[in-house]
Amino acid sequence: MTRVHDMGGRFGDGRIDPGHPEDPIYAQDWHARALAVTLAAGALGQWNIDMSRHARERLSPRDYTDFSYYEKWISALADLLVDTGVLSADDLAGQGDDTRHPLAERALKAEDVAAVLARGGPADRPMTGMPAFAPGQRVRCLRPAANRAVDGGHTRLPAYAAGAEGQILRCHGAHVFPDSNAHGLGEAPEPLYTVVFAAAELWAQPERPGDEVMLDLWQSYLEPA
Repeated sequence: MTRVHDMGGRFGDGRIDPGHPEDPIYAQDWHARALAVTLAAGALGQWNIDMSRHARERLSPRDYTDFSYYEKWISALADLLVDTGVLSADDLAGQGDDTRHPLAERALKAEDVAAVLARGGPADRPMTGMPAFAPGQRVRCLRPAANRAVDGGHTRLPAYAAGAEGQILRCHGAHVFPDSNAHGLGEAPEPLYTVVFAAAELWAQPERPGDEVMLDLWQSYLEPA
């Protein structure tokens, strides 16, 4: 089952405005702080990137549609901090005590930020066994687009691709499976493929029917066509 965030390719939303190269990176000063505190909190090691994405997806439909991009980030961060027990609702309201936090030693220091960002969080893992699909093979995305293990859970298969037929372009090796990792069920790495779809396969009236769309999709999302 998809959530309100899964709106890719939806009709009627208008063109995407990419902005201008000379536009400021952050429209408002607090946007940079929202990004910084989200990354710093993530460095505490209490959740992974897939849990973080799912926290944003789990915002209420009204909040998700009303909030700006970084309002979604900071609101989801507040939920993560409480859900994982890092902070309490009282702490967020400024009513907590001043006791030294158990995770204080893990705090990301300013002098370490550049190295942490450069290191990133690679999601590739050793491949075990042979991939089920090979370049050039025709495949079909499962329908519906949904997490098969957790009802309403996180998935990276977009709804607009459910049931669509495409062709394997390449296999990127094994990568952490988000549908599992977002719910504390383990990394469960599996092959990740770039799959090429004709635009007309995804949308009834594509703006340019000759276009192709490439999606990176995990093996569990695919079946032979």
